[in-house]
Amino acid sequence: MRNKLCLGLLLIAIIFQGSFIRAEAKEIDYKSAEFKAVAQQFACTCGCGQDHYECDPNTCSLTTEFKKDLVGMMNKGWDKDKIRRYYVNIYGEEILTSPEKSGFSLTAWVLPFVVLGLAAVAVFFIIRKWVKRKGNEAVMSDYESTVDEVEGEILSSMIDEERKKYL
Repeated sequence: MRNKLCLGLLLIAIIFQGSFIRAEAKEIDYKSAEFKAVAQQFACTCGCGQDHYECDPNTCSLTTEFKKDLVGMMNKGWDKDKIRRYYVNIYGEEILTSPEKSGFSLTAWVLPFVVLGLAAVAVFFIIRKWVKRKGNEAVMSDYESTVDEVEGEILSSMIDEERKKYL
């Protein structure tokens, strides 16, 4: 009898668990950490250069509407990635504050640094080649100056001999 009573109470608790355990959906507002994480991934289109979380709603009407839309989506249960995909489909990747980590976006962000690195290496080798060539020219100029001195001495001795003949 006692087992039947416990089983019956357990069955009633399972059936009516919604009324015993109250789980409320969390309301998202403008100051929540979840809202901040979502809003910071989108750049404001008013031209201020900030993300939608930092953009001042007193001076920008675009961010006010955008924030209302974000809060509405988040209260409907949309997660961060779904909201991101939604706005990228509408505005393109220009609305993102940081690029996607795949495809052409990754290439577009990494390629300039690769080109700068290769240019730096090329400049290094060109300067190194110029320095070596200048060093060889210095050796050549030392040789040429020695040759010029020898020729000058020979020429001056010939002039002296000719002068002695006629004077």
